[in-house]
Amino acid sequence: MSAVSRHYVLAAGGTGGHLLPAFALALELERRGHHVALVTDDRGAKIPGKPAFMPAHVLPAGRLGKNPLTLLKGLRAIWAGRAMALRLFESFEPSCVIGFGGYPAFPALIAAQSAGIPTVIHEQNAVLGRVNRMLAKRVNAIATSYHEVDRLDPKLWGKVHLVGNPVRPEVLALRSEPFPEFTEEGLFRVLVTGGSQGASVLSEVVPDGLAMLPPSLRHRLQVTQQCRAEDLEAVRARYAAHQIPAELGTYFEDMAGRLAEAHLFIGRAGASTIAELTAVGRPAILVPLPIATDDHQAANTREIVAAGGARAIRQTGFTPKELAKQIQTMALHPQSLANAAHAAWNCGLPNAVTDLADLVESFGAVPLQDVIRMEGGKTATSEQVALGASVPRDTGVRA
Repeated sequence: MSAVSRHYVLAAGGTGGHLLPAFALALELERRGHHVALVTDDRGAKIPGKPAFMPAHVLPAGRLGKNPLTLLKGLRAIWAGRAMALRLFESFEPSCVIGFGGYPAFPALIAAQSAGIPTVIHEQNAVLGRVNRMLAKRVNAIATSYHEVDRLDPKLWGKVHLVGNPVRPEVLALRSEPFPEFTEEGLFRVLVTGGSQGASVLSEVVPDGLAMLPPSLRHRLQVTQQCRAEDLEAVRARYAAHQIPAELGTYFEDMAGRLAEAHLFIGRAGASTIAELTAVGRPAILVPLPIATDDHQAANTREIVAAGGARAIRQTGFTPKELAKQIQTMALHPQSLANAAHAAWNCGLPNAVTDLADLVESFGAVPLQDVIRMEGGKTATSEQVALGASVPRDTGVRA
């Protein structure tokens, strides 16, 4: 626990991808003895998982679209949110405001900058998001989750810190557990999810793709699949027709436990999904969401695919035949799947939440502890930074 208790404000947009790492950081900062508050929007306040000790402040937040009327409405909402954030800062007196992306984070961060409060942004994806791009030049530090981040101005690398994307403690706890035994006679457990809202394309393709596997794999399948409510009965009928045992649901309470048992994951490539797969070490077949902003889900797959921990299939080419082909490549020989699991594990950054907390704590502490400056994974002290010391950048995957 830190010797000095300080206040921090976490600002995050109304999606789980932005809020889950904020919740993880809140738990770590509270464990260190600090006080934490959340700034979000109406949607964000309803996302499950918020720590009970952290109050949520709902601020208006507008989107900056191209339509003049929409733009004007968005600017008014942002300005109102900024004013509310400034009032919160007067009473809460944060040492730093940390943004996790999404438009609801924008008013709090510009309010902090106008009040002279240090700001940090955390980017979960391999492409810098729009709000983070607008703020990047003015923040004190940029925390990233990947070695390579698209749409990040190279001139800003001096304040970039590679920390990774924090994951839930119950998932991180699985990192020290071995990959579940996979033999030529044992069960072949497959976990299929499409993110928080499910994905109909997985419901349409996966059952038929699994049915095309050779008998040596198909007869050992045990499938767990998350589906949209409207797809549930059709998927159930598909699996029944193929005589493949499958547990289906719109939501699974113990997703960490199911991930622990899985030999193969099939699903989208959101930032939280990739972070959990690499934290635990699970091989995957990833189908990036084609409408994701800046195609960021495809970018998220680059590192794990290059390492050999996953296969990526564009949705336009995601057919039962292609899925069956990729599964056979990964799972026909038991050791191949174990090797892919190890490759995924090697991509993980398990210290993400503690490294991010260290970075955040450096604001408001004396002297400045610039402990995780991203330059080759080496540490630069505050004295070295003051003298302009530089360290070679790391472009490799963590081993």
